[in-house]
Amino acid sequence: MCHVIVTCRSMLWTLLSIVVAFAELIAFMSADWLIGKAKTRSHAELDNQTGGPSEPYHPTLGIYARCIRNPGVQHVQRETLCGPYAENFGEIASGFWQATAIFLAVGIFILCMVALVSVFTMCVQSIMKKSIFNVCGLLQGIAGLFLILGLILYPAGWGCQKAIGYCGHYASAYKPGDCSLGWAFYTAIGGTVLTFICAVFSAQAEIATSSDKVQEEIEEGKNLICLL
Repeated sequence: MCHVIVTCRSMLWTLLSIVVAFAELIAFMSADWLIGKAKTRSHAELDNQTGGPSEPYHPTLGIYARCIRNPGVQHVQRETLCGPYAENFGEIASGFWQATAIFLAVGIFILCMVALVSVFTMCVQSIMKKSIFNVCGLLQGIAGLFLILGLILYPAGWGCQKAIGYCGHYASAYKPGDCSLGWAFYTAIGGTVLTFICAVFSAQAEIATSSDKVQEEIEEGKNLICLL
């Protein structure tokens, strides 16, 4: 029989696990890793405008995606156009970014699997006599290592031609030149830190769900156990 066990620590760990997985996934898919130097519209683009001053804009560049200003095509109403610049893995601008994509993808995949499993920890606390919290915590620690490797390698690709086109000729490995770092990069860093916090917190969730008070209520025949 399934005993649904809900504690503050286990619920907090579950919520953090889900938030971390989504945060890393959104950051990975975003084009806002590098914010390029300010650019203005060309004369041809100004001719296609219906009017208004030409304001500088900042194109953005991600691992495999980019956002640029709408070149003035009349049937396109959006101010910016975003999408992948690489049609396949081999077209990613730098070998370092290709490695970053692999490490981040593996780490995010593990985090998504842990987030999915964490939802069921209220009902299932062990698999093959192994604590599911401890297993998930170990997997989160491994995912965090993959994320760290990806984030370390990512700045090494700032010297590629694609990045130089956005950040100027002073851009090089670990030097963004005229670019600034976008929210996606900081989100990925914050998500990595939270990943290790989740890994540590999983042990607390295990302690909370296996406490003597929980065992007493199970012995009393309760199927829904809620503890602070």
